[in-house]
Amino acid sequence: MKTTIFYFLLSLTLIACNSKTASSEKVDNTTTPKKDIQKSIIDLSHTYSSETIYWVTSQEFKLDTVYNGQTDKGYYYSANNFCTAEHGGTHIDAPIHFVENGQTVDEIALEKLIGNAVKIDVYSKAINNPNYLVSIEDLKAWEISQDMTIPEGSIVLLQTGFSKYYPDKIKYLGTDKRGEDAIKLLHFPGLSPDAAKWLIQNRNIKSIGIDTPSIDYGQSESFESHIALLEKNIPVFENLTNLDKLPLKGFEIIALPMKIEGGSGAPLRIIAMVNDRQK
Repeated sequence: MKTTIFYFLLSLTLIACNSKTASSEKVDNTTTPKKDIQKSIIDLSHTYSSETIYWVTSQEFKLDTVYNGQTDKGYYYSANNFCTAEHGGTHIDAPIHFVENGQTVDEIALEKLIGNAVKIDVYSKAINNPNYLVSIEDLKAWEISQDMTIPEGSIVLLQTGFSKYYPDKIKYLGTDKRGEDAIKLLHFPGLSPDAAKWLIQNRNIKSIGIDTPSIDYGQSESFESHIALLEKNIPVFENLTNLDKLPLKGFEIIALPMKIEGGSGAPLRIIAMVNDRQK
């Protein structure tokens, strides 16, 4: 009889303990909610239209209406044809653009186009100097100001501020003329060849972008920055916008081009994901 009573009381004690533990866990779950990271999406791409800026020797964007309106079947229908050069508007340069047998657009690894990014802001130096070259000193100044080196595997964006002039060709390109003779009239900032080589030799970056028509400045005749970067399979993004809305670090980039087989470049939709706050 005593043995039976003992096991009965032991069972009640275990049930009470389990019930208390479950109750405590329930309270813990309700008092320590999971924190959600809120992100803003910032579009870094210019719209394609009749105002889209192209290299002075490239075919410009053209949109032809195939059909727009009500059909004889009673439903609305809209469709267009478009024609565009690879290198115009917000676009990507694939390695083959300047490297014989280099990667084409469809061969670029997606890992090169998606990842954490930093912004090098040279607005104050470049906005009134259309021949400005982003220098090694500018890159080092960013690292000093942020108390860190450019992280390995970063996507690097260069903000000159020139996107504020888009689509005014004279202010953005330096000329509104077209054809071979217009090349010598081009004036806009770019990345110095020395700085491009410094990044390659000292910082393992994924890709690089700029808010001007070219990673090489307008007066370049040898396109050394293009060649240095593309030889190392570092894709280049050109004609970016809204870089002023980005912080200097702590954001992500997604840069997906049209997948053109054999393409030396392609229209690019590029966005930034910026952390707002934690809840």
